[in-house]
Amino acid sequence: MFASCADPSQLDGLSWLMCYLTSGKHMLFYWSFLVVLLLMVITAPLALLLGFGGAMAARSPVWPVRMLGKGYTSMVRGVPDIVFFLFVPIAMDQGLEYIRHKIKCPDWDQPIRQGNDFLVCAEAKLPLSSSPQIWHEIYGFSLATLAFAVVFGAFAANVLYGAMQAVPRAQLETAEAYGMNRAQVNRRILIPQMWTYALPGLSNLWMILIKATPLLFLLGVEDIVYWARELGSTKSNVYAYPHPDWRLYYFLVLLAFYLGITRVSEVVLGRLTTRLSRGQATMAGEAMRKAGA
Repeated sequence: MFASCADPSQLDGLSWLMCYLTSGKHMLFYWSFLVVLLLMVITAPLALLLGFGGAMAARSPVWPVRMLGKGYTSMVRGVPDIVFFLFVPIAMDQGLEYIRHKIKCPDWDQPIRQGNDFLVCAEAKLPLSSSPQIWHEIYGFSLATLAFAVVFGAFAANVLYGAMQAVPRAQLETAEAYGMNRAQVNRRILIPQMWTYALPGLSNLWMILIKATPLLFLLGVEDIVYWARELGSTKSNVYAYPHPDWRLYYFLVLLAFYLGITRVSEVVLGRLTTRLSRGQATMAGEAMRKAGA
């Protein structure tokens, strides 16, 4: 990164270490921390949106919609997560390329599936082979994010469905007695009330999401686990900065990172729980009322 780092063989001590820690690969390592944070920031609202849709569908009076909501949660919860993490990116990638292939190459007369290969015309590839590398990385990250959202959305749907069921039925019946229709009851009574019951389960899901981010490595995204293993492993003389096996130290950095994220999450979620419990007919709300009495 610096002019003085042009010839690492001439460096030693602190100068060698500073040049080593500011090399191009280490810049990618530092950037991968932002990639993990970005995954969590994008996945959480997407999963919550899918979960809310699944929970509302599971409560629908329309039988096909209700079965769709219950089927989504049951299917994803009943299959190992890693299967969906691997299935969704492949299915989405091939599905999009198949659609583009039918549109852009209508005269194609060869089978798309040839043995174990999935072959489409060059114009249908996503992204195009001529696209800059950054678009390949964004596309892979987007598919991985969608896979996380689908999996955690199903768990969120189960949590939100249980929270909706926990809202006292008497409150809903009172709202109906005042002349509110089903949509008004849901919007004004059910949804505002359910968050108090849903937050503990959603908090656990957030913690599980944090722990699941290393699965990005299995999806082909160069995340912090990939770079920790790559940079920490033993380097031979063909590398500019050969060193012994330092994987222990790199993974200690990851340990500190995840513990820090977990601690910040606990503080934020604890304050949010206190805020939502105030005035509610729950154990936490009752404890707050007695403490203030």
